Amino acid sequence: MPAQATLFSRLLQQLPWSVFDRAVAKHRMDEGHRILDARSHLVALMAGQLIEAHGLRDIEATLAAHAPALKRRRIEPACRSTLADANRVRSPIAFEAVIPTLLAELSPTQRRRTQDDLRLIDSTVVHPGSGAKDWAHFQKGKVAAKVHVVYDPKAQVPTFYELTSGNTNDITVAKTKMPIEAGATYVFDLGYYDFGFWAELDGQGCRIVTRLKKNTPVTVVAERPVPADTNIVCDKIVRLPKRMARSRRNPFAKNGRMIVVIIETGKKITLFSNDLDSSAEMIADLYKTRWQIELFFRWIKQNLKIRRFHGRSANAVRLQIAAAIITYLLLKLLHNAANTKKSTAHFFASFRHALFQRIEVQTLVARIERRQTALALPPTLQMELIL
Repeated sequence: MPAQATLFSRLLQQLPWSVFDRAVAKHRMDEGHRILDARSHLVALMAGQLIEAHGLRDIEATLAAHAPALKRRRIEPACRSTLADANRVRSPIAFEAVIPTLLAELSPTQRRRTQDDLRLIDSTVVHPGSGAKDWAHFQKGKVAAKVHVVYDPKAQVPTFYELTSGNTNDITVAKTKMPIEAGATYVFDLGYYDFGFWAELDGQGCRIVTRLKKNTPVTVVAERPVPADTNIVCDKIVRLPKRMARSRRNPFAKNGRMIVVIIETGKKITLFSNDLDSSAEMIADLYKTRWQIELFFRWIKQNLKIRRFHGRSANAVRLQIAAAIITYLLLKLLHNAANTKKSTAHFFASFRHALFQRIEVQTLVARIERRQTALALPPTLQMELIL
């Protein structure tokens, strides 16, 4: 008997609707929205992510074409103007409320926090368009916003995000908004060069690995032997300056680790860590993992709709980013459940093309694997195996 649910419907089944509905009720998010409720609004923006919508008209047409199937899940189609109004005024609180629940399902370390838990901190610039000039300020009069992210490379998911104007310093968000997980390892670059922030992480038992500016005066306490045939140039126990600008006392007043590393380009970089026990190679490898968050930014920009936005207000941009992250997390859940060795990107591309087909997820995975096997065969046999 053929499957009755489409792949899109199966994706929606993964959403913690009870959490979403409670947040909607708590914050009264459906009051004043007689035509488009919050549930239909979220699904519309998720559909926009999956169909690569160029605008709200694409979303309107897609929802209208599949209205009977969506109504079974209490999803009502909406016209472009209604979506535009909702994007402008509806709070993203309920959308963002489901993200921690999805993360808890995905994170392999949700029950135990240790120094093995790695968190990468960085931000990426997005361009909401010239219509966002009232709030998305950037350098030299340019219009841009920033998405600040804490990323878990084990689960390959973001554990925190914040949207700000493009001229907001990364460290400002880290110190005022970012939750700190006691005992985790945090890796970040020079955008988070703040001794007070480092001291706060250290005070909660976190290991930090970051860059040290060349002009930072340090006092060498001890030198450690450098292993042969490695890219480690030096390994020293150091103390940071006791005083900072304006004669303020440095809150990070304990010994740290300074390691100079030669990277692939031949350039030397200076790392700093509060880990006095691990090998220099391990600390250097930890900093190297920071590239995984760069790859994540590249992936979501290539595969999800955060390069072009359906609205110009800060609220509309935040809603769209929340929908993008929710879509990504749901796809990760389905990808994990499918137990396939194919990458998330490959699975996502195939899922998008079969979005409204009434097939099982395992059927989709089997198609992907058959196609990959067929591509390794001579052309005369490829089509026979695919079919």
